[in-house]
Amino acid sequence: MISVRLRLLILALAPLVVLMPLLLLLGMTRWTEDYDKVLAANVQSDLRIAEQYLSRIMVRTGDELSGVAGSVAFAEAFSGEVPDRTFMLAKRAELRLDFLYYLPAGSSAAAAQRWPVIAAAAEGHAGSALDIFPPDALASLPRNLAGRARIDLIATPAAAPSDRRVEERGMVVHAASPVSLPGHEGVLVGGILLNSNLGFIDAINALVYLNPETGGTRQGTATLFLDDVRISTNVRLFEDVRALGTRVSASVRNAVLDEGRTWLDRAFVVNDWYISGYLPLTDSFGARVGMLYVGFLEAPFAEAKRAAYLWMMAAFAAVLGLSAPVFLWMAKGIFAPLERMTHTMRRVGRGNLSARIGPVGAHDEIGQVAAHLDGLLDQVQDRDLKLRAWAEELEDRVDTRTAELREANAKLEETYRQLVMSEKLASIGEITAGVAHEINNPMAVIQGNVEVIRMELGEEAGRVETELTLIDRQILRMEAIVGKLLKFARPAEFSDCGESVDLAPLVEDSLLLVEHALHKGAVEVTTDLPALPQVAIDAGEMQQVVINLVLNAAQAMGEAGRLSLVLTETARDGQPGVALVVRDTGPGIAPDHLPSIFDPFFTTRRGEGTGLGLSISQSIVQRAGGLITAANAPEGGAVFTVWLPTAG
Repeated sequence: MISVRLRLLILALAPLVVLMPLLLLLGMTRWTEDYDKVLAANVQSDLRIAEQYLSRIMVRTGDELSGVAGSVAFAEAFSGEVPDRTFMLAKRAELRLDFLYYLPAGSSAAAAQRWPVIAAAAEGHAGSALDIFPPDALASLPRNLAGRARIDLIATPAAAPSDRRVEERGMVVHAASPVSLPGHEGVLVGGILLNSNLGFIDAINALVYLNPETGGTRQGTATLFLDDVRISTNVRLFEDVRALGTRVSASVRNAVLDEGRTWLDRAFVVNDWYISGYLPLTDSFGARVGMLYVGFLEAPFAEAKRAAYLWMMAAFAAVLGLSAPVFLWMAKGIFAPLERMTHTMRRVGRGNLSARIGPVGAHDEIGQVAAHLDGLLDQVQDRDLKLRAWAEELEDRVDTRTAELREANAKLEETYRQLVMSEKLASIGEITAGVAHEINNPMAVIQGNVEVIRMELGEEAGRVETELTLIDRQILRMEAIVGKLLKFARPAEFSDCGESVDLAPLVEDSLLLVEHALHKGAVEVTTDLPALPQVAIDAGEMQQVVINLVLNAAQAMGEAGRLSLVLTETARDGQPGVALVVRDTGPGIAPDHLPSIFDPFFTTRRGEGTGLGLSISQSIVQRAGGLITAANAPEGGAVFTVWLPTAG
């Protein structure tokens, strides 16, 4: 039982305990979503800065190459068909290129077929792009670019499965500019290898994150991917080891490289979670060949969110902890009188009608209610005394009348039952005897005329032999029905109860007689028939009872089921006897049929039986001084029990 104190406390604190956490949850959820959006916007801004820096490098490389191609110094550097090698090496170093070479107009056709950038320059359009150089293209260039581009792959959790062990391709800022000098037409080609180009990636990181190296704490990282392999990065595997050769997760790869989407979300980078941005990179052919990444550690921001959560929960707990005692102290003047009323009513409920609340020290509505309740209790106590006296007198009168009525009713019921049963049996016996007699005469006439027909037709009788045989069978059926009626109407003429019978072999013989019916329905039969004392009943009649019960069980189970027959030695009302229990797994007996199951002519198979089988069986058992009962088993199916006294 919930006390008034607790109810008022719940009523007062429910808004604080329920609504405030809900509002806090909604507010923190909205704040978290906005916070995550801000982080995503920050990483998107960082990614745009990194993208602009890469674009600027590409544009600058192309512009510088165009400036060299159109310069007077480049024209003066030609000695024959190619420029002076010393001049080209100096310009390559000046422009911080990894390779720089000149293709005369006649020899640029093959390179133009391989690289769209060179093809555009051959047509007079300078430009630059990211291109992926295969190992043979890198090997044909100076400065051991093939060796510098080679990166051993490191197995990375969550990466897409791959059999590759090494990355030998190179990502190159590839620029080409047309050369249109008098007597010298061709293409000037230059490029920067980005594989393991730590200066390039550190410059992006410093530009985006304001050079966190000077602060002593790494706030963000940047990475360049060739396909899904880190070829230039400041992400660390260990303190001084960069994560070159590690691979991006399969989910990021699918989103960025396969679907071409920009990734702005949290992602696991090598060994920690980062708020990450991934941008797909395309080459001069328009294919997605890599990714540009920037990101910063998620841990500081997650810690900040956790701290905010904890601070809000602590503040809420403090408010709740202070509110409850203050409220209880203020409500003490209400709780005390109400609790005294509750205690008094509990004593009254236990039977102490003399319990009273008494003065509560309050003159408000609660004090008035307490005084009024004491007055009502005085009235209740007075009326209770009067009612108890009246109740005792009335109870004595009712007990006397009830005993007399119960005795008279029992006698009336017994008399009525015997009268109804006697009248019913007498009427049925008289009717069945008359019906049997009246039916036998026409049957004799019909049977005699059938024989006359056979004699008169002689050999011609073969044409209607089927019909005549059918008439014979129906006459025999009618004779069997009449025999049952006579047996029911005059049972004494057919019985011999002076015989003693051993039930075990009798039941086994009965099962042999109905074996065809059991096998037809695939009924499994189990028996427990120990040797027990003999019972006083006619063997033929008892066999009829057993066969009737077995056939009824087989018909109830239909196509398949399990039939159990058990003999036990059981005393009834102090008299020794033997009980035969017949149990089936059929649908059982409908509850509304159980009271009528042994009534004459009662049947649930209309048109298939006379309804006399169980009635005759009951008459046979009762004449032998026994009892037959029917019930439904708890696990399903019907149970018939035949109890017979042992032979004296």
